[in-house]
Amino acid sequence: MFAIDKIINKYRKDREGLIALLQDISTEYRYLSEEALKRVSEEMEVPLSKLFSLATFYKSFRLTPRGEHEIQVCMGTACHVRGAPRMLENVTQKLNIKPGDTTEDGKYTVETVNCLGTCALGPLLVYDGKYFGKLNRRKIEKLLEGSNDEVE
Repeated sequence: MFAIDKIINKYRKDREGLIALLQDISTEYRYLSEEALKRVSEEMEVPLSKLFSLATFYKSFRLTPRGEHEIQVCMGTACHVRGAPRMLENVTQKLNIKPGDTTEDGKYTVETVNCLGTCALGPLLVYDGKYFGKLNRRKIEKLLEGSNDEVE
């Protein structure tokens, strides 16, 4: 709990920074665990119900662990027309999960997004924050094998 205590101490005197505190914990652990929320509740003297309310209101917070690698598949109109559903199917079949899930080994989380605003690159996939466009099945397999440089 050293990391979480360090984060709590950073915001201890700033009760207005509760969301920022939760964001920092979420960044550190890739989700907000019940244990972490209880610790924040005790240390910041904030009702646990308020923390759960914040954690469930904002889409950026997760109450379940995220994968080590995050994959987002753009499902906007341009990407959809250019094959995003097939690309999503390729990714989820390869990882044996559904959109929104994390692989059993905790390595990947796959989710869809409505539009990333880079329609010219469609179909678009974001892997750990890095954009990859105009993908095909072979490139997706390379990407999931960790050969990011070969995909670009």
